[in-house]
Amino acid sequence: MSQILYYIVYYCMRYRRKVVRKNLVNSFPDKTVAEIVQIERAFYAFFCDFIPETIAFYFMTSKSIKKRITFSGVKEMEAAMGNDKSCVVYLGHYCNWEWVTSLPLHVHKNIACGQIYHPLENRFFDKLFLKMRGKFGAESITMNDTLRRIIGLKREGKQFMIGFISDQVPHGNALRHKLNFLHQNTSVFTGTERVARQTKSLVYYLDITRPQRGFYHCQFIPMTDSPQDLPELELTNMYFQLLEKTIHRYPQYWLWSHNRWKR
Repeated sequence: MSQILYYIVYYCMRYRRKVVRKNLVNSFPDKTVAEIVQIERAFYAFFCDFIPETIAFYFMTSKSIKKRITFSGVKEMEAAMGNDKSCVVYLGHYCNWEWVTSLPLHVHKNIACGQIYHPLENRFFDKLFLKMRGKFGAESITMNDTLRRIIGLKREGKQFMIGFISDQVPHGNALRHKLNFLHQNTSVFTGTERVARQTKSLVYYLDITRPQRGFYHCQFIPMTDSPQDLPELELTNMYFQLLEKTIHRYPQYWLWSHNRWKR
């Protein structure tokens, strides 16, 4: 199914080929045209795996998904949280980020797991994705309700692990910061850092790898246990440095079809 989809998407539809090529050329100025094309094709091959994987996730059992995506560093993170700390997790549009919502299967049942999301314009698909992302117990929190919901969890005395995909283009009045990311002047979200500082949460980076087709491994990398003590914007800079390192390792697994630098 994926191979047929690849032929249609890459050769027939030419889905966002100009955007992908522009992003790759600007992000890897030292690479040759042949190397850029190789990454481009590898990205589309992965992207056409990602689509049926996401569909399959909707029907997967807990036993099946626990074989497909594994996590390391969870016990160490729970130990660092103790009985009163919570955790903010940075991640990007890298590998299969949708499957990360199965994290509740791997953590203590008393810890609330969730992810921040931007509602889709299409109501049908929005409801579909919300149901899929919540099937294993993770809560989807809208961007506008992020701080309110997290403060609410703290007031209820609940510990939490909340994932923030923070590599998107800032929209509207979102707090932003400019830095050099993949050789380009890039506007980035700072909301994740703001939440971490205000809630005094532990902060981790989720490094995702793909050991083989259809399988993923996630490693929790500690960034800081006291974000409020770091200089302002230091945490945001750290995240993008880690993400860039991840992308350079296997660039085909990042979402190059996203018009990241349109502004």
